[in-house]
Amino acid sequence: MHGSPHTVGDVMTRSPVAVGRDAPFKDVVALMDQWRVSALPVLEGEGRVVGVVSEADLLPKEEFRDSDPDRFVQRERLADLAKAGGVTAGELMSAPAVTVHADATLAEAARIMARRRVKRLPVVDGVGMLEGIVSRADLLKVFLREDEELTEEVRREVVDRLFPLSADHIQVEVDEGIVTLTGWIDGTALAPVAERLARAVEGVVDVHCRLAPVSVRNETG
Repeated sequence: MHGSPHTVGDVMTRSPVAVGRDAPFKDVVALMDQWRVSALPVLEGEGRVVGVVSEADLLPKEEFRDSDPDRFVQRERLADLAKAGGVTAGELMSAPAVTVHADATLAEAARIMARRRVKRLPVVDGVGMLEGIVSRADLLKVFLREDEELTEEVRREVVDRLFPLSADHIQVEVDEGIVTLTGWIDGTALAPVAERLARAVEGVVDVHCRLAPVSVRNETG
């Protein structure tokens, strides 16, 4: 992986499995089981995403299979009852689909997933054509970056830029994704900035900032 910021296009699954509107219920279940996914994009035409069918969309068929819901349930669960009678992906899907573009940052994708309470997002181009799919697990791939790679990026993007005159007096250590900044700087104003920028490097788990002003060293020295 290259340096921050990473985009959805860096981590997404390309050419994901998808279904058409007319895909039968059992085919949808079989594809989810075969590919071990919990949701599938639903396409029409040449590949435009029109919805997503998930396990949650399929479960009402089992939930209401042998029940006779009362009026309260019918009123409160109208959409689920409709899906219980669905037999194709087009009848079962949630629409419109919640999607993301390949150039979105991982943070943007994570916010969309959290706000819309979905586990994966179809990745589409400017006209809604499917390009890939990104899951929660994909967003976590940045935490697989090696400590050496993180050390180099924090040194280059944080230390060298904020402290060009005192960079040689600052040590950057990374252990299991945890960054420790140690050394002497002129004043304390930029120490919180350094901590924030280091924390923003994708793949960093935590930051310990132990930067101290040169005046303290002179007093203790």
